[in-house]
This record gives sequence, structure tokens and C-alpha cells, in this order.
Amino acid sequence: MLTGLGRPAAPTDAVDLLLECHGRIRSFLALARRLGGARGAAPDAVADAAFRVERYFTLALPLHARDEEESIAPRLRGRDRAVDAELETMVREHREHERPLGALVGACAALARDPGRHGELAGTVDRAAEELERHFAAHLAREETVIFPAMRRLLDQAADAAIVKEIRLRRAAAAAPAPGPSGP
Repeated sequence: MLTGLGRPAAPTDAVDLLLECHGRIRSFLALARRLGGARGAAPDAVADAAFRVERYFTLALPLHARDEEESIAPRLRGRDRAVDAELETMVREHREHERPLGALVGACAALARDPGRHGELAGTVDRAAEELERHFAAHLAREETVIFPAMRRLLDQAADAAIVKEIRLRRAAAAAPAPGPSGP
């Protein structure tokens, strides 16, 4: 059977965009686990993987959390008790991810600068990634089984389009170069 050939279909709604984000979260956690277990890897490969993991979890993941907390939660809140409970859990869990994310990002930042420290920091990377995999396995599954179906069920096309626009604007703002110092 031929699957996965060509470009994937463009996202058609906010849920599709969010599911793509979830795929990237899982992918970067898997990369972090490989980095933690990569004994004898070439220094340039260690530095590159560490840089990519650090960059994803410091830039992209916070945008995803903002998508959920600023664009989705306010539009869903108050429409369904079960969804409201899940929204509260989602926000709480975003805060619970901070400690292991900090450990992972800190270790990866150090490895990106000095891949020779891999032997010293690999355990930290592996433990943090493993803890985050546990956190995110349940977290992402609940979003995918409760919140995302609720978005499709409870939000109209205009609300969905507004969420898509907000998600894209966040990414565009994050990708824009920082303004340089002004002066004469």
C-alpha cells in the first residue's frame, strides 16, 4: 500500500493545525529521547539535535499553549461542563510541564553550545524527555478526544476561521526579525 507519498493535505481547520502541532510535540520528544540515548554520537549531530529540541520547546511549544489558552479556551468555556473541566485540566497541565521542560531546555542549550558535555548531560535530557512523554501522552490524548471534537461540534465556521487566523498571526510574529536598536 502506498501511503505518505507527496505533500500532506493542507490543514482545513483549526483542529487540523493543532493536530499538526501535536505531531511535532511527539516528534521533538522522540528526538530528545534519541539525543539522551545517543552514546558516541558525533559532536555536530549532538549539537544540532540539542539546538533543534531547545528551539522547538522554547519557541514553538509556548505558541501552541497560547493557541489553546488564548484562542480556544475562551471560545469553548461555558458551553459544556465536561469540556470546561478538561479546559481547566489543560491549563493546569501546561503549568505542570514547566519544570521538566526547563530541565530539558537547559540541558539542550548547554549541549548545543558544548556537545562535549553529552556524557554529563545525556541522563538529564533522557529523564526530562521521558517525564515529558508521560505528561504529554495523557495531555495530548485528552485534548484530541475531548477538546478538539468539542471545537468541531460547538464552534461555528467564523470562530474556527478566527482561531486559524490567530494561530497564524502568532507564528508570523514569532518568525519576524526582532527590531534592531534605534539611533542616529
